[in-house]
Formats: sequence, structure tokens, C-alpha cells
Amino acid sequence: MKKKNNHLIIAGIILAVIIAFFALANFFTDWLWFAELGYVSVFFKELLTKITYGVPVFLLIAIGSYIYLMSMKKNYYAKIGGYENLVPEKKVNNTARLIALIFGIIAAVMVAGQLWFQILQFTNSTDFGITDPIFGKDVSFYIFKLDFIAQVNNILITLIIGFALANLIYYLALFSMRKPQFFKEMEATYEEPAQEEPRQQQGNNPFGGGLFGQMFGAGGQGQSQQGPLFGGGRPRPSKMNKQTMSRLLVVANRQFKVLGVLFFLMVALHYYLKQFTLLYTSSSGVVYGAGYTDINITLWVYRLLMILAVVAAVMFVIGLNKKRLKTVLAVPVIMIGVGILGSVASMLVQDLVVAPDELSKESPYLASNIQFTRNAYDLQDIEIREFAASNDLTSADIQNNMDTISNIRINDYEPALKFYNQTQSIRLYYHFTDVDIDRYMINGEYTQTFLSAREIDETATTDQWLTNHLKYTHGYGITLSRVDKVTATGQPDMLIDSIPPVSDVEEIDITRPEIYFGEGTNNYIIINTDEEEFDYPSGENNVYTKYEGNAGINLNFINRLLFSIREGSLKMLVSSNIDSDSRIIINRDIMTRVKTIAPFLIYDSDPYIVTVDGALYWIIDAYTTSSYYPYSEPFNTASSVNYIRNSVKVVVDAYNGNTDFYVVDESDPIAMTLQKIYPKLFKSLDDMNEGIQAHLRYPNTMFSIQSAVYAKYHMTDVNVFYQNEDGWAIANEIYGTEESQMEPTYYILKIPGEEKAEFISAIPYTPSGKDNMTALLMARSDGENYGELLLFQMPKDRIIYGPRQIEARINQHTEIAQDFTLWSSAGATYSRGNMFIVPIENSLIYVEPIYLESANSSLPEVKRIILYYNERIAYEATLAEALDSMFGTGASSGYMGSEFTEPGGEDGNDSLSFSELAERANQAFNDALQAQKDGDWAAYGRYLDELADYLSQMVPQSTSVDMSQSDGLALDTANGAENANTAE
Repeated sequence: MKKKNNHLIIAGIILAVIIAFFALANFFTDWLWFAELGYVSVFFKELLTKITYGVPVFLLIAIGSYIYLMSMKKNYYAKIGGYENLVPEKKVNNTARLIALIFGIIAAVMVAGQLWFQILQFTNSTDFGITDPIFGKDVSFYIFKLDFIAQVNNILITLIIGFALANLIYYLALFSMRKPQFFKEMEATYEEPAQEEPRQQQGNNPFGGGLFGQMFGAGGQGQSQQGPLFGGGRPRPSKMNKQTMSRLLVVANRQFKVLGVLFFLMVALHYYLKQFTLLYTSSSGVVYGAGYTDINITLWVYRLLMILAVVAAVMFVIGLNKKRLKTVLAVPVIMIGVGILGSVASMLVQDLVVAPDELSKESPYLASNIQFTRNAYDLQDIEIREFAASNDLTSADIQNNMDTISNIRINDYEPALKFYNQTQSIRLYYHFTDVDIDRYMINGEYTQTFLSAREIDETATTDQWLTNHLKYTHGYGITLSRVDKVTATGQPDMLIDSIPPVSDVEEIDITRPEIYFGEGTNNYIIINTDEEEFDYPSGENNVYTKYEGNAGINLNFINRLLFSIREGSLKMLVSSNIDSDSRIIINRDIMTRVKTIAPFLIYDSDPYIVTVDGALYWIIDAYTTSSYYPYSEPFNTASSVNYIRNSVKVVVDAYNGNTDFYVVDESDPIAMTLQKIYPKLFKSLDDMNEGIQAHLRYPNTMFSIQSAVYAKYHMTDVNVFYQNEDGWAIANEIYGTEESQMEPTYYILKIPGEEKAEFISAIPYTPSGKDNMTALLMARSDGENYGELLLFQMPKDRIIYGPRQIEARINQHTEIAQDFTLWSSAGATYSRGNMFIVPIENSLIYVEPIYLESANSSLPEVKRIILYYNERIAYEATLAEALDSMFGTGASSGYMGSEFTEPGGEDGNDSLSFSELAERANQAFNDALQAQKDGDWAAYGRYLDELADYLSQMVPQSTSVDMSQSDGLALDTANGAENANTAE
């Protein structure tokens, strides 16, 4: 029998080890992954912090509870008198140990498990150097400390209530295991009453009848005996019962006094802390944060409640000593009344005192609201310049600003993405997820470009384990095109395309095009196996490769077993293609990667890819945020965040997976605190490769938040702010065919007053409720100017048209309206691109591309460019033609953008003679007429495009012939022959 028991024990141990191994598989594999990246200290920070603070809390609470319960037991034995031993003493002690153990675990989990990160922030907090105007505390108190202290206090209140329950549970356990002797005596003297006495005979017992009346007072007039603890009958007189019950109450009284006092002191602390929260919560008035009513009524209500809570602790002890329930409950009832009266008083003061004289009463608090909100969103140092908007540009001015003109974006993200996926995906298993905008030196010129990464589409490969995890392991290469140049068919003119990448740019040579880490790479992969990896397609054949990087975790037997459990894959464990030299790569999705390493940061949803020194890297913007900045208003109603900084840039190597976090804003106290907590995670910007630094950009997510807040908080005068006399709004535009609010747009331009072109983002403002433009806000991204915000204010003595007003002028333009109607009736779909507001010298020009997508094609094409300047509209096939039309022939001299190139040859139709062009134009015209008769509107539009192209080459520099005029020729079918002769 003993041998059999030993076997059972061994089997149980083995089973427990196996279960633990499976349960801890994720922990160990995560450990291995963090070790691969060099972030073991980051991985163990959470665990060590929980142990560092959780173990002492557990020991303190568990041991303290056990000592306390044992003291209770001793007092119980001493005070209760005789008792009956129903169970061994060991079981009584084990019950106390179990209660103490459970209570200690709960306390440790609540403190260390929930608050470990707040503890680290509290102990490593960095001062802001800014104090609030009410309590004079540094902002760091609100950001790093207040919420932590409040949560600890709430946990203590919960523990006190829980400990009271633990007391009750242990008393009940003692009653059941050590039954008091007086129970037997009460049972022996108990008699059922012949008839229940009338209620009025209960006398003046303050506790009434029933259980409380029998325990604490006489049951009726002339009745001196004590009733039983349970039941409704009346025992015979028993002096021992009364004495025994008194001893029982003395034992319980002591514990509940301590717990009651602690509870009310914690309530007092709660109201002490609550007064500080007034500074970052919405008030009942016009101020975000504490206003007049909050400071003069609510604050004093909190302070009164705090004092009353301390008084309640004293009265609780007195009430228990005197056995008076009214004394115990009196102060808590008063506190409830004070809370209700405080709410009523706040409403009355707000309505009767503040509202009639709101500006005067709220002025000092509005001033704090303005100042602190501007600080919280880093708006306090915006440089403001006056912009003349003089509209005195000449052809020479245009030519002198070609670095600006040549970077006006006439392509759009969505059409470019469609084009890349249809022409550059090469194979069905490749996919372009997104189009990123950046800037590069292109053949010596600072040029704005589109880039997109060619990644493996995991849903398009065969659903086989070997294919998904060993064979198709990586994407390949990028596409790159100028934002300002299109082909003759209106598509992006590629500078880097094909597989392997073919570059037309002297400065860019991609030598490491493989993309193992990206936006759409979710599968784990195993490299260095016996199965060759697919590299890229080459004609009818495929090229294969072996991974040469340093990513991955070695798959020895133990690791192989662990990752098989983690991924739920038996194939990984039994595959003959995997050996001890193989490595597994996990968390290849770059967003999953960074969030796993540093979940305490907020990440931009739009990572972008860059190429530096032949390699590919992802850059992700990370933000530090808080909801506790005093007097700062949240940037929208859906979020409580009222402080934000773009303090961290994350760089991920697309080949090796190295993930580096760089602090780019050392003035951000939150970033500095995080750097103290994780010294081996965060690097200085000086450690970043200079080539990568050149591609850092001010994120539009951050800029959008700042611009939305600044629309209100550019007003610093309290009177103006209160009246909203100068409120702004983000301008609207027509994008596609619908009106929508504009978003920040990246440009390369020479800012008026600066010496050279730079990469910036800009967004226009209009007055609230109006469409004219009042200001243009810019965020700079290059060099030492990175992060600077610059505001150009429009003249206030005259109207400067805003985007929506210009869109209305475009709608009224006869030729444009005709084309829009014609294209729509022909079954094609037109759409408007973003409107670009371009400051040149002291003037503004507005540019908007028009896209056309025919019914038989899914590729949008750039068909027209609209240029608005000084009450005039130019509507041409290219921006160069629009510039010449607007500013005179030769204005576009030197302009390199929008030069159409004919697919299949560099020269296109340039080598054709005039007579050949005329012949082709005539043929295109006749084909258009025939297509119109046949109702083939797609072909009709295509022939018109051909006709426009031939005519523009026959009459160079002419602004009198464009597509709208050729459309007019075709529309007048009655005069078709005469128009055809004219065209010839």
C-alpha cells in the first residue's frame, strides 16, 4: 500500500510539472524574446517590482492578520468563560492561518498587481517646474503621485472593510468550534412563552425589541432579565447569561473600534485628496478645472467632510463604549446631509452669484485654464508672423521658388496605393499596405516622395504550415515616386520599382531589400532550416535565399518544445527541416513588437518606412500622455487625455528586427521619468544614425491635436476668450466629392522669410462660422528647427479666401463644371484631391488636382490641375501649364514636376512632326465622335485625352487649347466636321 501511495505521489508531481511547464511556456518564450532584443531588464522590471512590493505587503498583512486573529482568540477564551471543545486546537489555529493567508494574497495583488507601474512613477517622478495656482504644488504631484495615493487609499478602505468581514468570519468560526458554555445554560432555562406580550410593554429600550433589544437592554417595563442571543422566546432570569454576553461584547468591541477609527480616517484622507482633483475635472461653469464655485463652495465642502470624518472616528469609539447606535451613526448622517447641501449650494451659487457676473467671477480661473492648457499641449512658444497676402507674384517669383513649386503634391495617397498594388505587387502574394510620405535628395534636389513597402500578403499564400512559416518568410523592396510627377496616363512616375529594386536615383541604392518585419507580417517564421526561403520571383523562376541577419531565437530541444506549446504547433516539434541551428522569429508585426516592449507609451497608427545606406527601417512616433494635468482641457470629448508630447521615436530594422527607443524631447518630465525607470530601454537622440535622423518628421497626429486645441486657445486675453470673439475652426475642403475638414498636409517649401526649402506640415484656420481664411499654422521637421510651430496670420482688414470659398468658385467655373458633368454622364468617376495652400513670397496660391477613374479601369488618373490665385482660376492638364496660364508663358521654366512621360519610351510623341501630330489628332477626334454615337463613354473619354495630348504638343505654351475646349468640340455634334477641319 505504501509503495502504491509513493507511485501516486510521483505521478502527481510529474503531472504538476507538466502543467506548470505548459502554463509557463509563454513566460519563458517572452523572456527569450526580450533577451534576443537585449531588453531582459525591461522584461523583469514588472516582475521584480511586483515581488519587491508585493512580498512585503503580503508578509505584513498576512503575519499582522494572523497575530491579530490569534489575539482575538486569546481574548475570546479569556472573556467568554467556559466553552465546549468541538474540534482540536490545531484546526482553530489553521482557520486563522487560512484567513490571514487569503487576506495577505488579496492585499498583495491589489497593491503590487494593480499599482506596480504607478509605484515606479511615484518613486522616479520628475518635477515639471510649474506649480498650480490654487495649492502651489508642482504639476508632477498631479501627474505621478495624486492618483497613486488615491488608489492606495481606496485599497486601504477596501482592506478595512474586508478585515471587518474577516473578523466576523473568524468569530463565527470560533463560535462553531468553541461553543460558549452559556449556550447550554440558555437552552436549559429557555421556555416558550404562553402568549406574546403587547408591543407597548417593550419600555424605553433605545435599541427596540428583537435581537438588539435583548442583547443591549430590557425587554419591557419591570423586566430585568437579558434575552437570548437568538430566537424570540424569553429565558428565565440568569445573571450568568447577562455577564457572559457582556464579556462577549467586550471582546468584539475592541476590534471594531480599531477598524472603525481606521475606516473614518481613510475617508478623511479621501476627501483631502479629492480637493486636488477639482483642478483637472470639468467644472459647472465656463472654466475647465476649478472655477469660482468649486473654489468657494465645493472645496470647502470637501474640507468640512474631511473634518467630519475625523470627528466620526472619535464618535464611533464613544458610541461603542456607551452602546449608543445613535452616537455611532450621527456624524455619518451629518456628512450625507453636508454632501447634499453642498451640491444644492453649488447649484445656487453658480446660478445666482456666478452666472450674472460670470466674467468677473471666473476671470482668474480662466487665465489659469488658458495658460495651463497651452503648456500641456506645448503651444506656449508658437512663433507668430504677419502674412501680407499681397497677391503681387510675378513670373520671376515663381521661378525663384521652384524648390517649392516642384514639390506641390499632385498625386494622392489612395490613387498611388491602388497603382502600386496593381502594377508593382508583381505577384498575388505581395501587397502594399500603406503609402508613406517623406523627403529625399533626388538627383541633387530636395524632393518630397511617396514610399510603400512590398510585404507578403499572408492571406494570399497557400494555407500550409511549411509555406507560411518556412518558405514565404519576407517581403521584398519598396516603391518610390515623386509626389509632383505623373506619367502620360496620369499615374505616379516611379523612381524605384520592380523586383529586385531598380533605382533611377543616384543617391538611393537599396542593397538590403528584404522585409522580415513590417505592418502586415503576423506569422512567426523559422529561418536557417533545410528548406530554402523564397526570396523574389524572376521571370518564370523563383530566387531562393538563406537569412543572413541576427534575428531569431535558437531552437534547441527545450526552446523548440516551448515554442511548439506557445504556437500550438506539433509540426514545429516534429518537422525534419528544423535542426539545432534553426531560429524562430516572433512578433514580426512592428506595432505588436513595440507595444509588447513598452506598453506604457501611446503609438501613432501610421508607421512609415525609410531607406538609409541601402537598408530599410520603420519609424514609429510614440507619445507620452496624461489625464491629470491641472487646468488643461482634454483635446476632445471622447478622451480624458489633457497632456501630450511626441517625446519618443522608435526605429525598427526591417531586416534584423532591432527595435530602438530614442528620447527626442528631454524637456518632457514624463519621458524623463520613464528613462529613470527603464535606463537600458531609452537612448539619446545623439545615438541615432544621422541618416535616419534626417527622416524624422513632426507627426500629423500630434499636429492635428495641437491645431484643434489652438483653434480655441490661441486667444490669451480672458475677455476675448470668454466671449469667443476670435474663435477659429479648421478649414473645410471638398475631398473626393464630399465636404470634409482638412487634415495637416506635408510640404516641401521655402517658408516666407527663410532662406531655403524645408519639410513642414501645415493646416489652415477659418473664423468660427465663416469660410474666409484667418491663419496658417505650420510645424517644422528639419534639423535644428524640428518641432517648432509657426503661425502666419492673415490680414484682418480684408477677406482672404479660405479653401471652402475657393471650392465654391471652382464649382462655378463653366469649363470645370462641364467636364465634371460630362465625366459623370460618361460613366466615369471624378474626384478632387486635397487642396494645397502654398505661401510664396508674400502671396498665396491654391492648387487642387482632379482625378478620373473610368468605368473600365480601377486606376484613378491625374487628369487636371486647378490653380487659384488672385480671383483667377487656371484649369490645365499639368501644373506647368497652369502656371504659364496664370503667370505668363515661361513662368514654369525649370519646373520638373508634372512632365508627362509616355510609357514605353522616354520621348513619347515628342519626336513626331507637326503633320503627324495633326493626323493623329484628327483620328482621335473622329474616334471620339464614333464612340459618342456608339454610347461607349469610356472610349470617348480616352480618345478625348489623346486629342488633348496631341493638341498640346502642336501648340506648345498655349493656354487657349485644353481638354475642356476639346470637350466642347465633341459636344457640338452638329458642327463636328467644321471643328475637325479646324483641328487639322
